[in-house]
Amino acid sequence: MVKSGEEEKIKRILTEPKKAAIKAMLEKDHAIDCIMLLHMGRGKWKEAKEFMRENGLTLSDGTFRARMIEIEELGLAKGERIDPLKKYYVKTELGEKVAKLLLEFFDKLSL
Repeated sequence: MVKSGEEEKIKRILTEPKKAAIKAMLEKDHAIDCIMLLHMGRGKWKEAKEFMRENGLTLSDGTFRARMIEIEELGLAKGERIDPLKKYYVKTELGEKVAKLLLEFFDKLSL
């Protein structure tokens, strides 16, 4: 059984629209990668692709764009137009908070 009060917290995560939307986005392919890229200031496709390749990781441009659109819609990033077809993304205050919480979460894992 979960501790007293934890069930209510879990219910809120699963049912409150904003929290449920963030949870759903985080479950998607490369969502955490994109949040970390934003945190590092690599919200432009070229910079994101370069970082991923340098580290032996893969990320397609379609996946990057799809996640960034979702991240922007949730208020974790703001898209800035480069030209009529291209955008670069910068983190918002909420995006910074989510990135720091994710970093803390992974930092506390003792594997």
